[in-house]
Amino acid sequence: MKLARSFSTTRSTPHRLRTFVVAFPIVISLGLLAGCAATTSTSGTTASGASSVSADANLTAAEVLAANQGVTVTSGDYDEADAANITLVQSTSLSDSDDVTISGSTITITAAGTYVLSGTLTDGQVVVNSTGDGVVRLVLDGVDITSSTTAAIAVTAADEVSVVLAADSSNSLADTLTYATDADVNAALFSEADLTISGTGALTVTGNGNDGIASKDGLVIESGAITVNAIDDGIRGKDYLVVNGGELTVTSGGDGLKADNEDDADRGFISITAGTLTVVSTGDALQAQTDLVVTGGDLDLVSGGGSTQTLADDASAKALKGLSYVVVEGGTITANAADDAVHSNGAVHLSAGTLSLASADDGIHADTALLLDGATIDITSSYEGIESALVTIADGEVTVTSSDDGINGSGENVDVAITGGTVVVNADGDGFDSNGTAEMTGGTLVVNGPTNSGNGALDVDGTFTVSGGTLLAAGSSGMAVTPSADSEQGFVAAVLDQSLAAGTVVQLVDADGETVAAFESSKEFSSVVFSSSEIEDGAEYEVYVGGSVSGTVTGGLATASSLDGATVTTTVTAGEELAGMGDGGGGMGGGGMGGGPRQN
Repeated sequence: MKLARSFSTTRSTPHRLRTFVVAFPIVISLGLLAGCAATTSTSGTTASGASSVSADANLTAAEVLAANQGVTVTSGDYDEADAANITLVQSTSLSDSDDVTISGSTITITAAGTYVLSGTLTDGQVVVNSTGDGVVRLVLDGVDITSSTTAAIAVTAADEVSVVLAADSSNSLADTLTYATDADVNAALFSEADLTISGTGALTVTGNGNDGIASKDGLVIESGAITVNAIDDGIRGKDYLVVNGGELTVTSGGDGLKADNEDDADRGFISITAGTLTVVSTGDALQAQTDLVVTGGDLDLVSGGGSTQTLADDASAKALKGLSYVVVEGGTITANAADDAVHSNGAVHLSAGTLSLASADDGIHADTALLLDGATIDITSSYEGIESALVTIADGEVTVTSSDDGINGSGENVDVAITGGTVVVNADGDGFDSNGTAEMTGGTLVVNGPTNSGNGALDVDGTFTVSGGTLLAAGSSGMAVTPSADSEQGFVAAVLDQSLAAGTVVQLVDADGETVAAFESSKEFSSVVFSSSEIEDGAEYEVYVGGSVSGTVTGGLATASSLDGATVTTTVTAGEELAGMGDGGGGMGGGGMGGGPRQN
């Protein structure tokens, strides 16, 4: 785990059901001790991969960034009276500054100051080589620079650099087709120093030989309409990459936006606070060597060709990737990835914002810990929807569609906890799966589970305790699981005589004739598990098939219904263990159910 570090920045009707929907408290720490009351944490370690890191999913965006290097934001403001002019005209460029030297089509700036550039270099270069203190400010006011041998603009030495896109200007930079393997300068717009890009003009950057825009220190984008096409990475800041605004359109043969300092634990991070980002990348769309933090902005990300593609084994094409942390506290994110849509070797914390995720692999993956406590998340397609060793869903609206497990607790010291929020799962594999323990203390969980008997809507290897919230899980019956018999909150489980078709309504009615649950499945099912505060342990309930649902419907679970046309199929007793139940969550046995090991 990274140690705390100082941080500074210069940028400052129908038959009405009795209510069974519960409040959604934001509970961050909850878990299970063997033989004791629950205490699960959202921090931990795992050996699921050699590069996994210890991480605490409770950390906020501010706390994660506070442990990182300070960010330098250089102002783009300047006094025109103090600015020097550089007119680019191939081999006859002109300047009114003594700090500008011109040698053929190479223009070199040797001191701090503000320089307004205009004109065209069809085969030339602007070099900044300022060894003294102070800001070098380059105002691009209608420039078109192409180099056949190196970068279009190369900052080889400077204290700080500000590139300003002049109002109503259109600018373009393009570099050579090839760089030497060990070239220090290797991007169309390259800087050895901290670089800030601002202004309201437009900039098009073509990275023919490597990256589009790159800084070997920090890189901040404040504003501007910036389009980057690069054969490798689109926009790269070594120590950090911060986007505080602007309209960015990036197409890259490597990663889209990247921070890649591998040597310092407090560097190599990406922060996005605002702006519009459209990224199409062959590699990762956003890739941070340490932390990826999103607190605002509108992000549209496509990596590796999208969720319908198959990658080579050694390829990485994730949409949002932070090796230590991924934290989202705002913004709108649409991601379509051939790899994980959201990925961290450490922890993921999604607390606000709206995310629509499509993935050929995991929708959201964290090696050690994952906390969802307020974001609106729609995983429209995935192999596995949500996966980590420690999974806690405390608040928010979460929808998961998966071809395998919907929610999967996997690794070492596994625990999956639902403490609040609304979670709807549509899974072809296990719907709610923990290879360790699980608990539910609040919120609403609705699982439309598998239709094959090798998986279950619920699959918990250890104890599965329910003490609050509303649970409805429907699916096949071969590997079905119920909550533990000693759960504080009652539950009922029904195995039906035959599989019922998608669209069938099943209702649970108490001894007073009151419907306590009504559910319309989106797929074929033969078992149903239900738990809420309305269930009285030991009481008998009739299971009706038929009728209709109305009111508010959450994943098929409705707040109102009608029994017109419904018929009783069976009677069940709350809390009753069925044949084949184990010590923790119970696997259903009985007529028509297959055997064999549970698939995880």
